[in-house]
Amino acid sequence: MSHLEPIIEARNVEQYYIQPGGQRTQIIAPTNLTIQPDQIVALLGASGCGKSTLLRILSGLVRPPAGEVLWHGQPLNGHQPNVAIVFQSFALFPWLTVIENVEAPLRARGMGVFERRKRALRILDTVGLDGFETAYPKELSGGMKQRVGFARGLVVEPEVLFMDEPFSALDVLTAETLRGELMELWTSRRMPTRAIFMVTHNIEEAVELADRIVVLAHRPATIRADFPVELAHPRVHTMPRFHEIVDHIYKLLTQPEETHVLPAVAPAGEPAAAREHVALPHARPGGMAGLVEIVGDRGGSDDLYHLAEDLVLDVEDLLPIVEAAQLLGLVEVKEGDVRLTVPGKSFADANIEQRKQIFREAALQRVPLLRQMHNALRAKADHTLPAEFFRDILDKRFSTDEAPRQMQTAIDWGRYAEIFEYDSQSEQLVGTET
Repeated sequence: MSHLEPIIEARNVEQYYIQPGGQRTQIIAPTNLTIQPDQIVALLGASGCGKSTLLRILSGLVRPPAGEVLWHGQPLNGHQPNVAIVFQSFALFPWLTVIENVEAPLRARGMGVFERRKRALRILDTVGLDGFETAYPKELSGGMKQRVGFARGLVVEPEVLFMDEPFSALDVLTAETLRGELMELWTSRRMPTRAIFMVTHNIEEAVELADRIVVLAHRPATIRADFPVELAHPRVHTMPRFHEIVDHIYKLLTQPEETHVLPAVAPAGEPAAAREHVALPHARPGGMAGLVEIVGDRGGSDDLYHLAEDLVLDVEDLLPIVEAAQLLGLVEVKEGDVRLTVPGKSFADANIEQRKQIFREAALQRVPLLRQMHNALRAKADHTLPAEFFRDILDKRFSTDEAPRQMQTAIDWGRYAEIFEYDSQSEQLVGTET
């Protein structure tokens, strides 16, 4: 969770209505909530629990009868913060073209014709609507209408983008496509926004997108849970941890009287395949192949220090190669001896193409980063993603110096295993069909 100062902070905000008889009906109990920079926050809760009301309070659309909302530590005092909202309904002006709909909020702010047209064209290109500038809403599909909604929200370059059930009016496939496009814009930093706050009733959608999830209980609305989602993007629904988080949220929503604790993340001592943030040892596939061949020639086992001495290497220089082969399950190290595993022996005896296949299977099974890259490329219709997409993922896991080294190692391994091809000129990764 971010340790930066919050962009928006709600302090003891509540919402209630006074009935004709003077009785007060509480909608939202006194609530504290923050929106931090560099986070997607998802707000989940049962229908009618006050999610949208809380969104409107945080965005400044609704002034709460009690409590206060701070913008960068200062009370709003009636001023509108730099935010935008994407609604469930497309809410487009049917008499305006696509570009006129996108320009509408800029025109309302008094921006000149040239500047607002320039901004609108740029954001339409970003969301994939170039060529539809002069179309009217009635000519667009639901997915394209919602793209216009996203463009209209992003064109004002909001610091916080609020989304109120933005995908619920769309069919399943269109919604999945738009979620993927949103995440690509967010992780590639092509969105002019520092934080996203999203209301949803879809648990899997929240786990797929959010860095942090807030679950509301209702009657009146109170925060039942507020926790980070410690999974790297892109997230695959078949991940065991993904299912654990979905199940935890489901129990929070359906069993409000019981206490539920999210299971802890697998500890560092568990196998690498069970961990999501495993670092790759910096060794080339050729180095691993050479190590396996040498150990194979020595009967399948040799002392680590003897190997280093015979190869005229320091043990520190040999260790990354050994660790890489161990990560892939080709060797095991016990009491200073390096021993070939069954897959390692098969690798040692195999030809070049067979070795690549063994390496590929081991990498996809045991290296989370390569599995994520493989799944992300498969999910795209053209199987192509910019390398920057994955660099941003690594930047969140590793130091400034280590992240590019991890990326280069992943590219070396992925190309050798034919998981993807890499064009160094365009810096594009293209998934293979193997």
